[in-house]
Amino acid sequence: MRLRHALPLALAALLSAGTARAACPSDDTMRQVAENWLANRQTPALTGMDSLADGFCAQDKLIALLTPHWGRVVGYKVGLTAPPAQQMFGVNHPVRGSIFESTIRLRSGAEVPATFGAFPQAEADFLLRVKDDGINAAGRDHVAILRHLDVAIPYLELPDLALSGQMTAPNLLAMNVAARLGVLGEPIPVQATQDFADRLANMVVTFSDDTGKEIARAPGRAVLGHPLNVVAFLVEDLAKQGRRLQAGDYLSVAGYSPPVRAEAGRSYTVRYEGLTAAPVSVSVRVR
Repeated sequence: MRLRHALPLALAALLSAGTARAACPSDDTMRQVAENWLANRQTPALTGMDSLADGFCAQDKLIALLTPHWGRVVGYKVGLTAPPAQQMFGVNHPVRGSIFESTIRLRSGAEVPATFGAFPQAEADFLLRVKDDGINAAGRDHVAILRHLDVAIPYLELPDLALSGQMTAPNLLAMNVAARLGVLGEPIPVQATQDFADRLANMVVTFSDDTGKEIARAPGRAVLGHPLNVVAFLVEDLAKQGRRLQAGDYLSVAGYSPPVRAEAGRSYTVRYEGLTAAPVSVSVRVR
């Protein structure tokens, strides 16, 4: 059984000993959150959570309830990768959620209904895929990390703000960092070279709609100084709960734009310049 498909022993011990006093939402509360999310209904922000441990506890319960509907977990989403976003939530580091089989099923040019979520949104993102579990020992050296990745993938995320009201970092964790759907472009083979690492840092990512309006523009380094720094953070963050990245994991490593409401009748495109010889892009149509 893959490690992430069952609660690791280390986490089980933590929950039973270190967080027995934590204000983890009840099973009934998280069941209602899941039912609302699956029905595309927002849920009021959860109250009483005192720490990020509470948020992770709620997230584990939610993921278990969603997997029968959205498929197995196939990777991770890292959110709050820019300092302004962290400041909004009162933390000084990113947060992570999980992504499902259904999250990565759509390909560029796909159409999605405007009602795909409780509060459907769109934003510029980027995926990396793990080649082997040696990535867990790669440290923070960019070329070393690249040796354990096989492809980079243009990615337009379609998150869902399933909780309403005042948001906190524990609530963001509890809602699995809003991970729901995404649209994938053509995979780009990774090269384990300093040149490829530099191109990841220097690429220009633009997010626009079909009116020609540029919603956002950012360099690759806008997320933690480099997209591969996000991978290093994720490895370290998972290790705190006795978890590891595995071959085939998809990593959503960037928020290159603030999320915007996904409006019916609109198309959205993310374009990447400088990563490959010619610009590459990924798009979605909201109907």
